[in-house]
Amino acid sequence: MKYVLIGLLKAYRLLISPLYGDVCRYWPTCSAYALRAVEVHGALRGSWLAARRLVRCHPWARGGFDPVPGTPEFEREMRERAEKARTMELHDHGACR
Repeated sequence: MKYVLIGLLKAYRLLISPLYGDVCRYWPTCSAYALRAVEVHGALRGSWLAARRLVRCHPWARGGFDPVPGTPEFEREMRERAEKARTMELHDHGACR
């Protein structure tokens, strides 16, 4: 099933996705996210992650970088966010004067 979904996602990205143009608020795009999620997590969990992402993708979404959980990109993003939060916390408490 995993490989059937991967084939369908690749076909969508090749044939249909270009017709929409650059409209996605997130990076990677929803179809790239779905493809990566299925490749990394398999058909069931990957489809669940892709469905959650599609629900979050709407005109009022803030968007931005949103990597698939369980990937090196996700781990790197979480480390960078934690470091930024620590830096802000130190700055807010006067340690960075």
